[in-house]
Amino acid sequence: MLTTQLDTSLPSPPRWAVRAAHAAALVTLPSGIWRLLLAAGFTAGYTEAGYEAMDFTGWGAVYVVGLTVGGELLALLTLGLVRPWGEVLPRWVPFLGGRRPDPRAVTVAASLGAGVLTLVLTQFAFWWAFPHPDMTPLGSTIAGILYLPLVAWGPLLAAVTFAHHRRHRAAGL
Repeated sequence: MLTTQLDTSLPSPPRWAVRAAHAAALVTLPSGIWRLLLAAGFTAGYTEAGYEAMDFTGWGAVYVVGLTVGGELLALLTLGLVRPWGEVLPRWVPFLGGRRPDPRAVTVAASLGAGVLTLVLTQFAFWWAFPHPDMTPLGSTIAGILYLPLVAWGPLLAAVTFAHHRRHRAAGL
């Protein structure tokens, strides 16, 4: 198996980029915890009729848990832009373990992800502008507060991606 060593000529990521990467990994937690409560059987702000209509039991619960776990795993990938395991993939990664990913491909993929996240998640900034008849007023307010951090995910990923690109360009990679 081919194993690549970590490039020591690569400059360290700026402190702000490390903080932004950690923040990007954390912004998915509030809404994820809320979804896990829904999957566990708590109405979490829905009216009884609204909760039943959403069908958070059976496969609905599996979907909600999968969405939560998948979202958090994707958010954690942001840390790879500022950590050594993102420069040389861990051995346990299938087919690519021990290899260095192409920095340009990483930058393109992360940039596309940042753009999509920004487009898709910006709607949560306007949560309170639209009525939620299947939720109680307090539940709607709490859900809005828990989903609001997701609006920052795309811009945070874009900032960390920019720092990643600059570091690799400075090193000539």
